[in-house]
Amino acid sequence: MKPKLRPIETEMNIARRIWGEVGTAKLAELRALVRRNRISIALGDVCYIENRWYITHSGLLRLAHRKRCIGIKTDLERGVSDPVVNRWVFKATVYKTSRSKGFVGYGDADPSNTSPLVRGAEMRVAETRAVNRALRKAYGIPVCSVEELGSFSAPQRPLAGRPHSNGHHGSHGSNNGRPRLRDQLCLLIRQFKLDANLVKAYAADFCGTATLKEASRDLVESFISELSTAAKSDRDSLLCKLNSYSQPTEVKL
Repeated sequence: MKPKLRPIETEMNIARRIWGEVGTAKLAELRALVRRNRISIALGDVCYIENRWYITHSGLLRLAHRKRCIGIKTDLERGVSDPVVNRWVFKATVYKTSRSKGFVGYGDADPSNTSPLVRGAEMRVAETRAVNRALRKAYGIPVCSVEELGSFSAPQRPLAGRPHSNGHHGSHGSNNGRPRLRDQLCLLIRQFKLDANLVKAYAADFCGTATLKEASRDLVESFISELSTAAKSDRDSLLCKLNSYSQPTEVKL
């Protein structure tokens, strides 16, 4: 009679069958996650995407149930949500016990950071992300949840033996499940009613290139983050900054 495998070893064998050989270090990370939090690969509690482990929403809910979580409260952040552009922000609070002060997490979703497959469901995605972040804080989960990825439906790593796609994407396009930078920038322009041409001129100057198209993805990401922060904190100052990039009108005498 074969000796009965321990639950952890059973889960690790399932992981090897699903993802093949992912490397000793990654398997050690997964083993620690399974051992500490009783995460189940068999039930789909984790995903492996682009050489990283991610926990799923259902996995976090099962964890909360095992830990006897007392409750989860969610609130729509109306001040920073915008139904016109389908941008939603939620605050979630997880109460581990009746005496808990609560662990807070925020989640946002809009067309620029979700997959086209969930278009129209951005509100639900935002709430799910908020709950996931609050649960990860409450129970010390050291990996991100898959629903928090820029693309809600990012593909999982192919099973062992399947060929990998060698498709190439532009530096500002969608790549490896990340959202299109152009969509993010357009959303900011619409949301804060900015002049698109001035924003492009500012972006090129920020990135140190002749045009925005010549800038690297990392630089464009930094610019979008800078623009978003400036627009939210002091839009008037941002408008003055943008106006400095307008071309002077030639006066004919």
